[in-house]
Amino acid sequence: MVEEEVEVDVEIKAAADKFHMFVGRSQHVSKVTRYIQGCDLVEGEWSKVGSIVLWKLVFDGEARVSKDRIEAMDFKKNVVQWRVLEGPLKKEYKSILKTMKASPNQGGPGSMVKWNIKYERIDEKVSHPERLLQFLVEVTKEIDRYLLSEE
Repeated sequence: MVEEEVEVDVEIKAAADKFHMFVGRSQHVSKVTRYIQGCDLVEGEWSKVGSIVLWKLVFDGEARVSKDRIEAMDFKKNVVQWRVLEGPLKKEYKSILKTMKASPNQGGPGSMVKWNIKYERIDEKVSHPERLLQFLVEVTKEIDRYLLSEE
């Protein structure tokens, strides 16, 4: 199979740098969204490239875990990138790389969060990760609501 990609844009009201800082410090995310029950540092340091985190998720109504390595963390460009190392997604995909980029809206308040998923399916029977994109949209919206309530 060949590497493919899907992406989605989510408009938020929070500032791009504020959203990025919050998501980049993964240990806080579980406090504000029902979809993420916990995030443990397995190896390395929080927010550092090469570090490994274990996400405890509620995905499609069921509890799951995903072990991810931080592949990129750019505080100037508001980008975080995670590579899935272990978990249910690895049963369907040979590789999966999630990228989140938050950008300020031009000439107005709020920001745009772009989620990009590059992946390689184990075979053509495996669906594209549209459910994962929708999951990320919902998590983004819940984090945005939390950040706005903190202002």
